[in-house]
Amino acid sequence: MNKFTSFVKESYLELVEQVSWPKWEQLQQSTMIVIGATLFITLIVGGMDFIASGSMKFIYSLFK
Repeated sequence: MNKFTSFVKESYLELVEQVSWPKWEQLQQSTMIVIGATLFITLIVGGMDFIASGSMKFIYSLFK
């Protein structure tokens, strides 16, 4: 149990004193980049799905 408490104390000290946390503006900018990239990829995948679905419907209609 002594090793565990030592680990927790050292981890806390490292997080408080040694880690350089980003500023609020950096977090906002990173969040906007992630949201933008997510929307862009969503549109690409949605477009590919729409095209694939239309193509399969066309191919199936040829064999009816």
